Amino acid sequence: MKPHVSKIFIYPIKSLDRVSCDRVTILQSGALQGDRAWAIFDRAGNFVNGKRNQKIHALRSEFNLETNTLSLRVQNTNRPAKFNLIEEQEKICNWLESYFGFPVAIKQDLNMGFPDDTVASGATIVSTATLEEIASWYPELDTEDIRLRFRANIEIAGVPAFWEDQLFTISGQTIKFKLGNVEFMGVNPCQRCVVITRDPRTGETYPKFQKTFINQRKATLPEWAERSRFDHFFRLAVNTKLSPPEAGKIIRVGDKVVLATD
Repeated sequence: MKPHVSKIFIYPIKSLDRVSCDRVTILQSGALQGDRAWAIFDRAGNFVNGKRNQKIHALRSEFNLETNTLSLRVQNTNRPAKFNLIEEQEKICNWLESYFGFPVAIKQDLNMGFPDDTVASGATIVSTATLEEIASWYPELDTEDIRLRFRANIEIAGVPAFWEDQLFTISGQTIKFKLGNVEFMGVNPCQRCVVITRDPRTGETYPKFQKTFINQRKATLPEWAERSRFDHFFRLAVNTKLSPPEAGKIIRVGDKVVLATD
């Protein structure tokens, strides 16, 4: 096996579309620079995301990292609205309010972003073979469909399906590994929610997606996975933390992946 980083994705605005990168800087929090750095909130201070509002699925976004230009449009339309994310936040909120039907605010966090897991707030990691295997469970879906549903930050190639399940161990302990020269600590398998059962472009629910996933995940759990971390089997990809001295380093596509025991 020759494990290596094959893809890097960041999601500049939480719950919106991704940006593919060939390199990315690691923040002190362990997050990838620019990942989930922005989020949309309602008046009650709750995230406007797929868990709370299915309309988010039909909202398409493009983001230029160099110019901070944000383009928004509704699925199946060809009239994008373009904004500067730094200078035109009020206009963005007005556009989003018109789309969702209620007032919203957008907020930024440059240190950690807005991860779902604030304890293991580093990059989420999955292997390409895992996504391919899961796609085989659903006749109408392909690997890209699965990739869009699970929204991992870093994809590893050159390994078998569920190879990443060896990057965590018993509760309270971590597994150290390196992506290039950046040391991470694997914490736990990522718990999933209802959002992955839906088409990421339309919000349409795939019949029995969760039941199929749980049954197949249990049946294919590899021998190297720490079974005690699976109180249920609706888990996939690895949540991570950053070893303290690693902030500011860069991960690149093509970087080797090395376990601490290798």
